[in-house]
Amino acid sequence: MAGHGYESGRLNLPFVGIATFGKRPHVADWTAIEADAAILGAPFDMGTQFRAGARFGPRGVREASTLFSFGHAGAYDHEDDATYLGPEVRIVDIGDADIVHTDTEKSHANIEAGVRAILKAGALPVVIGGDHSVNIPCIRAFDDQGPIHILQIDAHLDFVDERHGVRHGHGNPMRRAAEKGYVTGLTQLGIRNVSSTAKEGYAAARAMGADILSVRQVRALGPDGVLARIPQGARLYVTIDIDGFCPSIAPGTGTPSHGGFLYYEVLEILQGAARAHDIVGIDLVEVAPDYDPTGSTAILAAQVLLNFLGFIFHARASRAGQSPA
Repeated sequence: MAGHGYESGRLNLPFVGIATFGKRPHVADWTAIEADAAILGAPFDMGTQFRAGARFGPRGVREASTLFSFGHAGAYDHEDDATYLGPEVRIVDIGDADIVHTDTEKSHANIEAGVRAILKAGALPVVIGGDHSVNIPCIRAFDDQGPIHILQIDAHLDFVDERHGVRHGHGNPMRRAAEKGYVTGLTQLGIRNVSSTAKEGYAAARAMGADILSVRQVRALGPDGVLARIPQGARLYVTIDIDGFCPSIAPGTGTPSHGGFLYYEVLEILQGAARAHDIVGIDLVEVAPDYDPTGSTAILAAQVLLNFLGFIFHARASRAGQSPA
């Protein structure tokens, strides 16, 4: 068992130093990424239809992630009897895509370039938004990666085709994804309440390969029942809108919707997905820190991402016949 970082060197408490994601190394040169996973910030929120502020999501989630950056040799989980994200898992933070104010297409192109750079390096892209429109360039970047299935955790369907000429806002990403030939289907979890999508949007989504479940339907099925609905052997891209969670635990978002998921409901689905599928990409969006003075929403986002990354690489090691700690 490797020793932990308390034994020598600096103590390096969470509030000390530069707030990269989890205090992982920063790589400024996108042609020199050598990692298993790379974090990209996408601080774009000009696709919002209500409250802006998610442009500060990447910064807020990074700062919150330092809470989980103590000098351990990985994170031991006593329930699973497993050590996650040990020193063998290389995670880097490549900073943010450049955002050009009022220019959606240029900003999205810069996000797409970042995801492509991560994929070219053979690393897992982990994108922190920003509003949900940043998923559009993320999915575009997978056009040469083979078939993918999208697992979405969200309060809203995000399946609007076009509204007053807008096709690339935060209400459109799942429609744009479903149009891609390499997207084989969508599993949309947590969709509920008064929605941004009209009835015909649900019909269109189902016609284009979507399986739509509300929070109550997910709870009735349980994690195993939900996971059984995802096609066996699918390569999963996972998109997590923080408003998929109940605003009682995640108020820091632009379009809160009551009745959402609680922490372990999502965590158990993500852990099951990591065990059963190859996770090829992740984005977590719509954290707007200014609406949550407690910081709990950003902490939740950081905790979900770090746990999910732990599950992914632990499962990969197990499938490869290695012996994770």
